Amino acid sequence: MQAATSGRAVDSVEPARRARRAPWTLLVPLTALAAGLLFATSASTAQGTDLRADRRLQLTELIARERADVEAREADAADLRETVAGIAAQAAVEDSRVGAAAAPPELEAAAGLVPVEGPAVTVSIDDALRREGRPALSDDPDDLVVHQQDVQAVVNALWAGGAEAMTLMGQRIVSTSAVRCVGNTVILHGQVYGPPFVVTAVGEPDAMRDALDSDPGVAFFRTFVDRFGLGYDVRTSRSATLPAYDGPLELPSVEAP
Repeated sequence: MQAATSGRAVDSVEPARRARRAPWTLLVPLTALAAGLLFATSASTAQGTDLRADRRLQLTELIARERADVEAREADAADLRETVAGIAAQAAVEDSRVGAAAAPPELEAAAGLVPVEGPAVTVSIDDALRREGRPALSDDPDDLVVHQQDVQAVVNALWAGGAEAMTLMGQRIVSTSAVRCVGNTVILHGQVYGPPFVVTAVGEPDAMRDALDSDPGVAFFRTFVDRFGLGYDVRTSRSATLPAYDGPLELPSVEAP
């Protein structure tokens, strides 16, 4: 009697165990089916390409479209300036008081509206070079690129060294110029530039080079040059001609009292 009772107990336990395993038994094929659908969706979306590469391509296309829009607007602005200049010239012929109102040459030079020629110092700063097959010198991408404060440090040091005139990427820098960085690009007067970033200043070369050597911001950037391989090059030329600024002159707004 005891053996029979034991056998019935075993038989009653087994269905309970199978009942507890039943949900897990159904969950396994459902999980596999869901995973298969995800893989199929990913493959269909990528269409055999790298999705991250597609996003990079979209960003490149966006930058290209924005650059084309800026160039179109600058062309329109140039046409308008030419029209205004023609009207002003005609008005000067008809009324001598208009011609008399022209800015004195010294003010035009101070505003950067005339070309400047003289001995110059040219500074080129660049991102760290990519080395094929070799790991980067830093795991932080910010250590390997030029930042806005690096460009600004070079510009400020050259002004402090007595620069009479200056260009960045060939564009004349004036008092209303604003240098901005987006990623590893520089935006100046609506134009987008990639590295290397080149700054040329006309003035006394020795004084400007001394100012570069003693400037804390430039010194900080040069520590990254030594550690992570960023580019920094300074050259002196006997004579360079910097173009005049030909963009709009934006005067700061003054609030009424």
